[in-house]
Amino acid sequence: MESALASEDTASKKDTAIASAVEGLRPIRRAIISVSDKTGLVDFARGLNECGVEIISTGGTMAALKKAGVQVVPVSSFTGSPEILDGRVKTLHPRIHAGILFRRDSQEHCDEIASHEFKPIDMVVVNLYPFEQTVANPDSSEEEIVENIDIGGPSLIRAGSKNFEGVAVVTSASQYANILAELQEQDGALSLASRKRLAAAAFALTGAYDNAIDNFFASRLGGATENGTEADGAAQESEKVLRYRLKSGLRYGENPHQIASVYSAEAGGAPSLLTAEILGGKELSFNNYADLDACLEMLLDFCEPFACVLKHANPCGAAEGATLAKAYEQALACDPLSAFGSIIGLNKRVDLATAELLGATQFVECILAPGYDDDALALLLKKKNRRILQLPDIENGRPAGEKYGKFLRGGLLWQSADDKIITADDLKVVTKIAPTDEQIKALLFTWKVVKHTKSNAIVISQDTATVGIGMGQTSRVDSSFLAIKRAGERTKGAVLASDAFFPMPDGLEMPAAAGVKAFIQPGGSKKDPDVIAAADKAKVAMVFTGTRCFWH
Repeated sequence: MESALASEDTASKKDTAIASAVEGLRPIRRAIISVSDKTGLVDFARGLNECGVEIISTGGTMAALKKAGVQVVPVSSFTGSPEILDGRVKTLHPRIHAGILFRRDSQEHCDEIASHEFKPIDMVVVNLYPFEQTVANPDSSEEEIVENIDIGGPSLIRAGSKNFEGVAVVTSASQYANILAELQEQDGALSLASRKRLAAAAFALTGAYDNAIDNFFASRLGGATENGTEADGAAQESEKVLRYRLKSGLRYGENPHQIASVYSAEAGGAPSLLTAEILGGKELSFNNYADLDACLEMLLDFCEPFACVLKHANPCGAAEGATLAKAYEQALACDPLSAFGSIIGLNKRVDLATAELLGATQFVECILAPGYDDDALALLLKKKNRRILQLPDIENGRPAGEKYGKFLRGGLLWQSADDKIITADDLKVVTKIAPTDEQIKALLFTWKVVKHTKSNAIVISQDTATVGIGMGQTSRVDSSFLAIKRAGERTKGAVLASDAFFPMPDGLEMPAAAGVKAFIQPGGSKKDPDVIAAADKAKVAMVFTGTRCFWH
């Protein structure tokens, strides 16, 4: 069977011997090349020519190769059909796909190919139209995006990958050097193991490409009913495929005996730790990533100079200030004991004054900021183990319409981000005493902080700096107790935020007795009248937001 094909294709007896070798080597005598990204193309094609490979090519790829002096057979000459429809149809032809798909170990296939005078194609070199880059460009029209949906490329890739027993599929310039080296070492042949690896990478590429197209149409078409109104709940989500690519292994997981890795979402775009630049310190651990992600979530909600100190994905201090240094100083003062081994988040470029405060803080695991002045970075890098991360996207704030998920065993929870901004106009005063303008400003700040504190959550602030935080308790009363304990005398004249309603008056009575003067909470409890009565009795102000902000 192989000898018949080799004879038809004018291959030598040596080629046939190579093809039937135990190692699974197969000679590469003809390749079709059609690439959008022409990085390294000319050198690779020249290398193929030097290995005796005939090259078939199309459009812009053919023009680039001919200009460089590489010998090329136009695809229209190979198929006997012209490229038509502005290049939309050029490789979708039986001579192309039959030459790729026929089984080399089937006498029937070989005879059929010979009867039609079709020629084998042993290698497919294709990368795809830049669909994702076109979508990411805000200036791209819908027509431009749709035109960048590749049809012929994925068809060639999938055909060659399915038939990896006889065909090698090359989808990235990063593969060129190794392929040429193997061809030169093996007298123009590639091993079965190499062809399998190439096929696996090719299927991963087309899968990710289809996923990007799916997500584009889901984002443009999902969530609308036939009459154009917004649907509710799950109806807003069209079927979605989420893909993640391995970024790196980690030293270990939450504990040293656990194995761990970090993956990046292929449909990215929102600010992400995985695009942050690590300027100094040890590699990030599993727990570092988890804590830093909570830190990043918090930073995206604040516009004024803001600093937060986090432990175990919870804030133990947060503050806005006239300067970044002042904000960090007040954030640290909230709970300096808990700040040992903390994650520090800053939403503005770090200057020397802030760096000096950070440098004096005992044992900081990581610092995350949009950027650093040169003298500030030089100072911070003096402590070699402290991880310094730079992510300019922080200053852009939270993108509109963001969504995210939480993994379950065997599944995923998916939801829109809690990006609702509560303003003074949203507040409903429910007590006899109304909050002052200064208290409203403090309440709105504290509401933003409590949103990023694990439920049940209570946050107490003076102005725009936290002084006591209670979180993660099964009882809201316990969270109030912890927040009061940490605030101490700083409860006098403070404000308090609760991430959900007070189910009973006791959660309010305790901080009111400690000196808290204004409260912000969602409201909505059956016991709201009792809680309001308790607030009036204590002569404190309370407002309802009408919005809960649980974070589990």
